[in-house]
Amino acid sequence: MDIKRDSLTKAAEAGVITPVQANALWVFLTDAGADTPAFRPAHILYYLGGLIAIGALSFFVTVAWDMWVGWPMFVLAVGFAVLGVALTHFFLYRKRLQIPAGIMITFAVAMTPLAVYSLQHAFGWLAGDYRSVDFHRYIDWRWILMELATLAAAAIAFWRYRMPFLLFPTAVVLWYLQMDMVPFIFNDLDSNWELRKLNSVVFGLVMMLLAFWVDVRSARRKDYAFWLYLFGVLTFWSGLTLMHSGSEFGKFLYFCINVGMLVVGGLLSRRVFAIFAAFGILGYFGYLSQKLFADSLLFPVVLAALGIGIVFLGAQWQRHEHALNARILTMLPGPVRDLVERAHQ
Repeated sequence: MDIKRDSLTKAAEAGVITPVQANALWVFLTDAGADTPAFRPAHILYYLGGLIAIGALSFFVTVAWDMWVGWPMFVLAVGFAVLGVALTHFFLYRKRLQIPAGIMITFAVAMTPLAVYSLQHAFGWLAGDYRSVDFHRYIDWRWILMELATLAAAAIAFWRYRMPFLLFPTAVVLWYLQMDMVPFIFNDLDSNWELRKLNSVVFGLVMMLLAFWVDVRSARRKDYAFWLYLFGVLTFWSGLTLMHSGSEFGKFLYFCINVGMLVVGGLLSRRVFAIFAAFGILGYFGYLSQKLFADSLLFPVVLAALGIGIVFLGAQWQRHEHALNARILTMLPGPVRDLVERAHQ
């Protein structure tokens, strides 16, 4: 339950608690939630600054940096990683601020691909016309060593600091790794897009299941599963959406899978499922309107009626929410039931 200052003020006006108690309770709740990621000005600045810093030395590295490829770039990458670790300790132990500390240790881990890329060039292991930024642009089996080293660095950092944001580079690199590994394993270095779409669906499903397992095990003391869910849903839904189906049944099955994702998102209180599912459902209805019912005057009316009906269904659900939720919970296995209950507290 999201408690707002206005709720405490109304409770004080109703005589449930005193104004002094309301103020003290608000201060306590604010302090307790300081290290919980939320849509707050300070947290927005933390993540915005962190993503800019990480992106600056990964996604947005300029061509000019490749003039320093080899040992000079390796020293720069290691230097930035050391700076990230130092700032992690500064925020964690001196300022007692876990969120910026987690961002800084992630910044340090994000230097790993640049450092390994430099070492590969220094020892002559990376032949060909490559640039450091190509790691984030092109699928190539030659990046595998950089990806494995980054996963190792993330694992060590997570073992040491237990910061949820470290799962962000882990999820990204796992995504990269599966894209680079599949052409190498199947000896298909050309663009076999059908294979890559299927691979994306399978990998996304595996990552979502991994995120669900992490979610159950962590009891949401810290949200370690968020980034795994995000990239799992992203890869699964993208691969599924890009797959070509010549049959109406296949397209209807796609619609049903998106409806299922919407239900899962509601049960687990994970917006990422709902967002992508909504795009998929709207896309399916768009297909129907443009292909099957392009000449129908009735289809938009029926669709509008369906939408309004769903709104009324939502109103009825809210009216009987507690009874329906209790009935649904009795159908779920124990660990899943506990997870759903925690998600809606």
